[in-house]
Amino acid sequence: MPEVNVEINGRKYRMACEEGQQGHLIALAERFNASVESLKGAVGEIGDNRLTVMAGIAVLDELAEAERRIAALEAEVEELTQAGHQIADELEATEQAFAGKLDQAARVLNSIAGVLDETAPLQS
Repeated sequence: MPEVNVEINGRKYRMACEEGQQGHLIALAERFNASVESLKGAVGEIGDNRLTVMAGIAVLDELAEAERRIAALEAEVEELTQAGHQIADELEATEQAFAGKLDQAARVLNSIAGVLDETAPLQS
């Protein structure tokens, strides 16, 4: 199992990961370290453990907000999908009604043509 070295709040940590995930783990550690550094800039030196816990909670808060937004977007997609199905059903019903009216008009025209053929003398 590959190992990578990451740095969080000035401390180096050796971490194991799955093959091919080294870059991803390094990027995550860099992102978390940026959160720690940002928080340290905002609240000052408050101790490594407390700072790390606060940064972890801040990251989880961001995750919770992202999950909430994803759930809202999923609900919106579902609503739009249902609306799309409803519109498609209405369109199909309208097309069927139009086809029925068109067929009815064709039958009336054929009937009129038949009557005209019977009553009109043929001219040569």
